Amino acid sequence: MTCANIQPIVILISGSGSNMVALLDAAERHHWQERWRAQVVGVLSNRPDASGLAKAAARGVPTETLDHRTFETRDAFDQALIVRIDSMVPAQSRPPLVILAGFMRILTPAFVAHFEGRLLNIHPSLLPAFQGLHTHERAIEMGCRFAGATVHEVTAELDHGTILEQAVVPILPDDTPGTLAARVLTQEHRIYPRAVEGWLARHAAS
Repeated sequence: MTCANIQPIVILISGSGSNMVALLDAAERHHWQERWRAQVVGVLSNRPDASGLAKAAARGVPTETLDHRTFETRDAFDQALIVRIDSMVPAQSRPPLVILAGFMRILTPAFVAHFEGRLLNIHPSLLPAFQGLHTHERAIEMGCRFAGATVHEVTAELDHGTILEQAVVPILPDDTPGTLAARVLTQEHRIYPRAVEGWLARHAAS
């Protein structure tokens, strides 16, 4: 398989990378490379201390960091991030599929436009409800009976875009934000690989 024949994937993380691990597991278990010529070519974090970097490296996946704190503006960071991501991918295979897996940055319109149609995210709520942060606290405070997670295509509007997968979990009477987050995270690990596999099936490299 030549570089030109692969569908490269770059995963962006900021922390432990649990969704990244679920994606790497699925890629191996479900034979993404053989089925869709898809290969995770790199994992990049905006935090040098992100523990997920070591998990990716242990699996032989190249890792890089780009510390957002060294940039004066969000635009400057995102422009550098574009260059760094593209550098991880063979020129003839650009742009890659970029998967946000706990990447805690609001992306600029210029970044989203560069990877338009090839940028996926998972959000810990049933979008369009509870966009933004503190989703579990807000769901409990509002008296919701259910919570969940959503995989969606990324647009310039925060937590917007076409919904690809959702999972629903009940909110129990004694739930705390922590217990609810843990239960939702289990479902994130299930639906994110499924959503990516659906995307790959629709955009199989030729």
